[in-house]
Amino acid sequence: MEVLIGVIAFLAGGSIAYFIGRKSLLGKARNILKEAEAEAEMIKKDKILQAKEKFIQLKADHEQTINERNNKVLMAENRIKQREATISQRIEELQRKKQEQEAIKNNLNNQIELMNKKNEELDRSIRMAVEQLEKLSGMSAEEAKAQLVESLKSDAKAEAMGYISEVIEEAKMSATKEAKKVVINTIQRVATEEAIENSVTIFNIDNDDIKGRIIGREGRNIRALEAATGVEIIVDDTPEAIILSAFDPVRREIARLSLHQLVTDGRIHPARIEEVVKKVEKQVEEEVIEAGKRTCIDLGIHNLHPELIRLVGKMKYRSSYGQNLLQHSREVANLCSIMAAELGLNAKAAKRAGLLHDIGKVGEEEPELPHAVLGMKLAERYKEKPDVCNAIGSHHEEVEMTTLLAPIVQVCDAISGARPGARREAVESYIKRLKELEDMALSYPGVVKTYAIQAGRELRVIVGSDKVSDKEAETLSYDIAKKIQDEMTYPGQVKITVIRETRAVSVAK
Repeated sequence: MEVLIGVIAFLAGGSIAYFIGRKSLLGKARNILKEAEAEAEMIKKDKILQAKEKFIQLKADHEQTINERNNKVLMAENRIKQREATISQRIEELQRKKQEQEAIKNNLNNQIELMNKKNEELDRSIRMAVEQLEKLSGMSAEEAKAQLVESLKSDAKAEAMGYISEVIEEAKMSATKEAKKVVINTIQRVATEEAIENSVTIFNIDNDDIKGRIIGREGRNIRALEAATGVEIIVDDTPEAIILSAFDPVRREIARLSLHQLVTDGRIHPARIEEVVKKVEKQVEEEVIEAGKRTCIDLGIHNLHPELIRLVGKMKYRSSYGQNLLQHSREVANLCSIMAAELGLNAKAAKRAGLLHDIGKVGEEEPELPHAVLGMKLAERYKEKPDVCNAIGSHHEEVEMTTLLAPIVQVCDAISGARPGARREAVESYIKRLKELEDMALSYPGVVKTYAIQAGRELRVIVGSDKVSDKEAETLSYDIAKKIQDEMTYPGQVKITVIRETRAVSVAK
């Protein structure tokens, strides 16, 4: 019983404590709720304020955008109004001009009608005058016209020739002024040494005793040398000299170097000769390639095919009319480069074409082709550009010129080759050309004498004063120049001077 009473007392105390704690917790919860509600109210007020500020900012931006759009619309409307006003003015001006044109047109139509009437009256007057003239002269109008044309024909021809001469001179002065300037500047900026090479080479020796060793027993050494080199070796009474004769300069060079090595070494016999000649041939071939490479480096020409480089070096041992071919090609390359630069063209391509323009002269295939055409084929084979190939093939006009480089190469080749002293010309062909010039001028009626002077660069033509008039002398000069240009081949230019004079001779007795 006592235990039961204790348990009941314990339970009653715990319930009281539970209720007291619960009450305390409920109070705290109410305080927390109140604080949360106060904080939520503050946050709500802040958000409302922020929302109001954002709304006010957006409203201001929107109003600014609307104002800007309104301003742009106003400006566009003003521009449209200005354009409308301008168009209206133009329309009014066009209408005014149209009215003026209509008035001018009506005026012209009236004048044309008046002119037609006057022309009809004039035609009637002319017909009546012609009929009266025919009656008085006893000739028809056609016969009178033919007679008048015949009488004025010679005068008209003379006047036309005078006019043609004036036009030609004016065209030459205006058209060739810049060309002369370019050519002169080009020539002045290039200076090249030219040495004339013959078909023989002199090999100097220290004493004449070496001649016997070169000839050998019963001439076996000299025969072996000639057979190995293909050069004729002339051993005569010329003191301390042996002459090597051949048209191929490469063979002459091989023979000269072989002789030099044999004489220096002292062992001269057929087996040694063959050995030395083979060695020298290889050495000369290397020198040819080296000369080609050095030439390309000096001129600044790159990416040239090795075979073309070899042919360029081979030009060192070739000559044309006594002019060294490699020196000529180098000079033409420099001239082409300068002239192309003056004219605003590709200077590198022009220099390349100038160097290769005579490559066909050392070509080893198809010798029956002209050297310009053969050179063009070689350049095409070794992948040169089409403008360079055309310039090579057309520098003697055997192929049609299709690029601006072609006339430049042709002109520079003429500058280098036609310069006085650059080339030699056979006496027979020189005399023949002078005689052809004189005979061609003598074939014209009225020509008394002809003289080719200044190495064929000027032709003096003397005509009879009783057979050729002053006007006809101008025509004759033009005709002779045209015929020479069409029918003859000559370097440079030929000046034709027609001389007509009247002499009165009396004798005092």
